[in-house]
Amino acid sequence: MAPSAKSPNATSKAKLAARAQTRKKQVQQSQKRDQDKVAKRDARRGARPGLLPTSGPNRALSRKKARKVEKALAHALKRKAEAEGGMVTEGDAPDEDTTNAKKEGKGRKEEPKEEMDVDDIA
Repeated sequence: MAPSAKSPNATSKAKLAARAQTRKKQVQQSQKRDQDKVAKRDARRGARPGLLPTSGPNRALSRKKARKVEKALAHALKRKAEAEGGMVTEGDAPDEDTTNAKKEGKGRKEEPKEEMDVDDIA
């Protein structure tokens, strides 16, 4: 058989390319769908695409609580920079009295020091 002759047992290149393209499109669509998906436990608490649940660990923080968390994170950054011996710039943490920060932390459990997107919370 000549090399240009079509093999009846092999899939053509065009068909293989078409299959790859459809698979790629299906994966992209499923990833897009999964982005907007709301966890079942959050949906039970009133969450919808674009809305956070009203209770539980993923609920939206109140404005007051968000400010407190932001202040605590800023203070933690300031303490970390001082511990490393680096200078704290104005943009890193707002100036605040250390006595006020100490009063705030008394008698309360400390929040975990993770990065939080406080601005994105509705």
